[in-house]
Amino acid sequence: MTKKPVVGISANDIADSGDKLHNLPISYIPSGYVKGVQLAGGLPLLLPLGTKEDAKMYVSQIDKLILTGGQNVNPKFYNETPIFDHSLMMTARDEFEMALIEETLKQKKPIFAVCRGLQLLNVTLGGTLFQDISTRENQKVTHMQEPIPRQVPTHKIQTENDSILREIYGEETSVNSFHFQSIKDLATPLKLTAVSEDQIVEGVESVNKEQRLLGVQWHPDFSYEELEQERRMFQYVVNEL
Repeated sequence: MTKKPVVGISANDIADSGDKLHNLPISYIPSGYVKGVQLAGGLPLLLPLGTKEDAKMYVSQIDKLILTGGQNVNPKFYNETPIFDHSLMMTARDEFEMALIEETLKQKKPIFAVCRGLQLLNVTLGGTLFQDISTRENQKVTHMQEPIPRQVPTHKIQTENDSILREIYGEETSVNSFHFQSIKDLATPLKLTAVSEDQIVEGVESVNKEQRLLGVQWHPDFSYEELEQERRMFQYVVNEL
């Protein structure tokens, strides 16, 4: 039997899941990550919030890590005070996923970071964020596309030459967009590999190729069923990253 790559996927928590689930607190991940990994031949493994010691044990059992989307990163981790409501962040999740990142780097395993995951990776490595991109000077493009359906690309990105993203997406493509925050100061271990029409950081990779880090600001998990480019992304993450 061929061994499948084991892909750890960071989970989110919600205190009240609504009427359909009897208002239970749940640990969850959007199924697009699970199905995207399965379609690419990987074995997805849910990583619920835990301790730093849990993070070490989780990482020892996976081949690579996916950091998922979700809440805003607590600005205290880049020495700022929040300008948004505290309900929009989850510090316990930040701390646990930072431990996952640090342990994954220590064990020299790959990381694929999506949306919030990209932002948290940048902060963990010493970078900063725009807490609200609408406050950027001359910001004109909206990056929260609701109510436009999640799978519909809404703005263009340009990829850098000799990057992983150039190989997967070509020089220019269109992607979806569901975020209020973005990278401000890029962490030193990362390099810019994709940017939007309004110069928002859309993709990063590791400066050190041996670290195998890849991050995107859009959501391949939202549109892998409709878009071949996002299926190629999951194929790359599962089988090559």
